[in-house]
Amino acid sequence: MSLRVWPGRPYPLGATFDGAGVNFALFSEHATKVELCLFDSAESKQESQRIRMREQTDQVWHVYLPDAVPGQLYGYRVHGPYEPANGHRFNPHKIMLDPYAKAIGRDLIWDDSVWGYKIGDPQTDLSFDDRDNAAFAPLASVLDTAFTWGDDRPPRTPWHESLIYEVHVKGFTQLNPDVPEEKRGTYAGLASEAAINHLRGLGVTAVELLPVHYFLDDRHLVDKGMKNYWGYNSLGFFAPAVRYSSQQSPEKSVQEFKMMVRALHAVDIEVILDVVYNHTAEGNQMGPTLSFRGIDNASYYRLAEDARYYMDFSGCGNGFRMNNPRALQLIMDSLRYWVTEMRVDGFRFDLASALARELFEVDKLGAFFDIIHQDPVLSQVKLIAEPWDVGPGGYHVGNFPVGWAEWNGRYRDCVRRFWKGDGGTVNEFATRLAGSSDLYAWSGRLPYASVNFITCHDGFSLQDLVSYNEKHNDANQEENRDGTNDNNSWNCGAEGPTDDPAILELRERQKRNLVATLLLSQGVSMLLAGDELSHTQNGNNNTYCQDNELSWLKWDLDQRQQAFLNFVRRVAQIWKEQPVFQRRKFFQGRAIRGSEIKDISWFTPDGQEMSDETWARDVQGIGLRLAGDLIGDVDDRGEPLVGDTLLMLLNEHFEPLDFTLPAAKSEHYWERLLDTALPEEGPAKLDPNEHYTLESRSLALWRIRSREEAAPVSEAQAGALRKQIGPGAPPREKTTVG
Repeated sequence: MSLRVWPGRPYPLGATFDGAGVNFALFSEHATKVELCLFDSAESKQESQRIRMREQTDQVWHVYLPDAVPGQLYGYRVHGPYEPANGHRFNPHKIMLDPYAKAIGRDLIWDDSVWGYKIGDPQTDLSFDDRDNAAFAPLASVLDTAFTWGDDRPPRTPWHESLIYEVHVKGFTQLNPDVPEEKRGTYAGLASEAAINHLRGLGVTAVELLPVHYFLDDRHLVDKGMKNYWGYNSLGFFAPAVRYSSQQSPEKSVQEFKMMVRALHAVDIEVILDVVYNHTAEGNQMGPTLSFRGIDNASYYRLAEDARYYMDFSGCGNGFRMNNPRALQLIMDSLRYWVTEMRVDGFRFDLASALARELFEVDKLGAFFDIIHQDPVLSQVKLIAEPWDVGPGGYHVGNFPVGWAEWNGRYRDCVRRFWKGDGGTVNEFATRLAGSSDLYAWSGRLPYASVNFITCHDGFSLQDLVSYNEKHNDANQEENRDGTNDNNSWNCGAEGPTDDPAILELRERQKRNLVATLLLSQGVSMLLAGDELSHTQNGNNNTYCQDNELSWLKWDLDQRQQAFLNFVRRVAQIWKEQPVFQRRKFFQGRAIRGSEIKDISWFTPDGQEMSDETWARDVQGIGLRLAGDLIGDVDDRGEPLVGDTLLMLLNEHFEPLDFTLPAAKSEHYWERLLDTALPEEGPAKLDPNEHYTLESRSLALWRIRSREEAAPVSEAQAGALRKQIGPGAPPREKTTVG
């Protein structure tokens, strides 16, 4: 059937269904001719129609088809010079995926014909391949974006009240028996009752999804029978990955994603996407020609001085040309689309430093940041940077501008070293615990600029962090060469699985120490999905290609694992209930007139405040008091925020330490909320100035209570506490806690 062909319009880019027909618009500055290719089905070996796009406006080629409807599969053939030495790699024998594709109608099928050059030719990428790849190329599908959102509203959870959960869509529910089988491993599974109940039990306010943009399984992985599990290999920045849909169709995958967002919003859980704009799946000059490379290589990619090659700050072969307006437009259009059409609540930018490299150096005043900050949509959502890339000068923790939060890699490294017992870490550890003001206050940012984490998808899980000294990545079939060697991990006495009860107990205590530190630090905490379940990857710290039970979370918990899950829930509840852990401002360390009590105070084990001389000695064990009536902030109604005054005791040493609890008013006492060495013990109380024995490598949390509020303590609790109480401290002058 011959379709009617009208001129169409240059905006918006992509394929846009307006209820009467479809407008197609494709940017290419250097193309000499563009053809729209229509396919009848995903099984088609060749396009059924090839329509020349004769109209070009401002370097955008466009056409309107009044007879086209949603579901139409399409791609482009783009003509132009094939001159790799000059940065041009046009090849009209190859079908190109629309960079603005909102749904994927057919996944890539690996074949030598998807390369623009002849594989195996002595001239390598300088050769030209004239084989047609129409039977193998990924195809876009025209999408009707209509969806009934009902009363959906974004939760807009304030940063300081946020608890982020980094999660893989498939791995989270693939093995969960409480999720309907047909929904496991999908967007629908993440929105299931069982999944949501688990998230709410942890107090999670936002899920941070590993990449869900359309991505490819690298050919070298497919050849080895493996997949790209993490998904950091994007090709389509507008389309959700169909592989995570319970219904494998372009339109239904988009609908299912929206239904997931709507379901999570209904219980006040935000959706944050991990996005990968620093490179694409086309790789370096030896990679396939699938989309950007064949549409306009010189405009979309950052080329080296020798234009045959690419500048690469991601380690993945290429990088977007951030000083090209059209490349920037694509990123911004993609971000806005996911906020306005898919209703996500924020983004975590993979290797964000690469996006700030307009020329070579990282520039925090670059166009990328300027555009986001002035954008009325994007400036209002959560923006999280992974503040480094693999290029020179690419480590920028603390250097991103106001309005951005960051994965605080220095927090991760310091906390790991502290609980490992490396020594020399107390000064920095105290700074990290208090919100990392050294990194963020100087630029006018606040504590919630620090996204604190101990573990993430990249590296050891929490269970493996305390079970392995070395990585064990043999399953990746790269002879254990992949993955970082710098883990700051400690196996607690045995490498990997063990039956030694002392080692097992120590590992559990270390896990409790780490997760309690994380959740009770100032800033925004990020939990890695599965850590609360004691998930192990058998020492593999780079499971990017392990789409199997090594990566999928297991839900059949033994008694020890269930106890740890209960502990995580307990600490999360404490965090949620205590305003002193959710500060919006940095501590001032200020004293109230007539008193020495400050909003934050640090103590040595003998109950004395830390002095400059004491800090210089790097003491073993510290105490931290947070004054609940000196938060210095107000709630949404303008009322002063007041909470409990809390005391945290920390002992990273391999021997027990006797702590003298700080002085307080005579009518007050200290109530223990938790002790990582006694996870099953309930509340207990001590008077100010009394001694408390903190076991080796453990953390205890106390709060000030009035004796009028005293709750009865059981004899069992009292007996357990008496074992930890040392001889009475000598009397000394008491100060008051406000």
